[in-house]
Amino acid sequence: MERPATTELSEEQKDEARLDWKLSLDPQLPFRVTDLKQWFYCRRIVYYAYCMPDVRPITYKMFFGREAGEEEVLREMRRSTHRYGKVEGRREFEVELASPKLGLRGKADLVIWVESPEPEVVVVDYKYSLKIGKHVRLQLLAYGLMLEEQSQVPARRGFVYLIPKRRAEEVPFTPELRSELFATLEQMHATLHSEQMPPPVEERAKCVACEFRRFCNDV
Repeated sequence: MERPATTELSEEQKDEARLDWKLSLDPQLPFRVTDLKQWFYCRRIVYYAYCMPDVRPITYKMFFGREAGEEEVLREMRRSTHRYGKVEGRREFEVELASPKLGLRGKADLVIWVESPEPEVVVVDYKYSLKIGKHVRLQLLAYGLMLEEQSQVPARRGFVYLIPKRRAEEVPFTPELRSELFATLEQMHATLHSEQMPPPVEERAKCVACEFRRFCNDV
């Protein structure tokens, strides 16, 4: 998918994104899976989004990423599962998930229900990226754990489909990855409940173009 030449959002697009955000706020399920990315980039973004929701800006990058993923899901409806190795099974698209246990909610791009040789549920996430970062692995696992919790079918792995490369890469759901996700979610919930602003990022270059910079007095 080619990025449009302009990076400006229309007022209609901004209003749509703001409405989506307000409707998504839920005290029982405070975080979205996509918040894991923001947490690893800068914890203050998550703080502002949930402790000070009225200051949340809407950016072109947020909107474009969502559109790219939706377009790729539509393409996937016409494909087989051959790109995921030997994973074959019933496919479901844009599956809404929620876990009060984790305090997490989200929408999985693609879920594959495998029956043989052993039952398992495999989640596929589409990313407009050239590589798989730590937060992407944790996001994928979060979807897997919610599926596991709801269906009682084991989630042992997932796939990240890198849209620019048109390639899927497998991510095993190891005990170490699970432990890291639980620790991260615990930190996020602690910030939400305490309403204490996290420290700024060490890489201050991130702050230069940050939409939240004007609310920070120490960067």
